[in-house]
Amino acid sequence: MTSTPERGSNLPIDPDLAPSDPAEPGVDHAPARHRAGRFSRRAQPDVLLAIAFGGALGAPARYGVAQLIQVAPDGYPWATFWTNIVGSFALGILLALILERFPPTRYLRPFIATGFLGAFTTYSTFAVETDLLVKGGRTGIALIYALGSLLAGFLAVWVGIVLARVLPITRGGAA
Repeated sequence: MTSTPERGSNLPIDPDLAPSDPAEPGVDHAPARHRAGRFSRRAQPDVLLAIAFGGALGAPARYGVAQLIQVAPDGYPWATFWTNIVGSFALGILLALILERFPPTRYLRPFIATGFLGAFTTYSTFAVETDLLVKGGRTGIALIYALGSLLAGFLAVWVGIVLARVLPITRGGAA
């Protein structure tokens, strides 16, 4: 026999939502219902605008990195590799700082994580470059690129989180 969790148990809580918000996970919350023609809690225009502004800055930043790291047309895709690794590191350090050290804010996480870093990193280019390597008969390099990117990305996120947690910054920004 299984028991249901008690109210106040260690359910994950999204810091951008109030515990009473129906979109927040909880024992006594029914699934969120979406009404046609209305924005749900997750698709509010002001938050979408923050994401759009972040994306408008992240995409040109990615282009700038691609211009700095010159890659031969048939060479290893270093520009995408390093862009995604740097973006993964930034995601780890910034989200750990935002979620664990600073006061909750409605716009900062969507602006940085979803907007800026979502546009800065590029899964689609990673997938296309991997496919082109395979189609070009360089399956071994494609496999190294794909696995190396995934492993290095996870490692970069982890290092970012660890680094953020050891920085001498307390919640609220005071040192």
